Amino acid sequence: MNIPENLKYSDTHEWIRVENSNAYIGITDYAQESLGDIVYVEMPESGEEFSKGDEVGTIESVKAASPIYTPVSGKVVQVNEDLEDKPELINQDPYKAYIFIIEISDSSEIDDLMSAADYNAFVEKEKESH
Repeated sequence: MNIPENLKYSDTHEWIRVENSNAYIGITDYAQESLGDIVYVEMPESGEEFSKGDEVGTIESVKAASPIYTPVSGKVVQVNEDLEDKPELINQDPYKAYIFIIEISDSSEIDDLMSAADYNAFVEKEKESH
């Protein structure tokens, strides 16, 4: 399982990469592995505003549909349009295939997210409970 050190993670299995006031957001390697072959991604609209923890879309695989949450508050400034035609890009490289970019409205929320080591421990604990 790949958990890059330079990202932050949510307990709903989203990753976030902060660049200035924007955050790239996608789902983790563990999440895409759990879902299996991804067939559709419902993404938020550019310009929509969300609060931390809001459901912003859905990711569908051959096995299940799973909500996508935003780990920080802000306004969506871009979605990854490549995923409309090729949702499987998330399976190929979940950290390259971001789902959306949000302009962060409260940067202190980033401090509430997990480091790579914390996320790894969280996933291991979650695996044990299943």
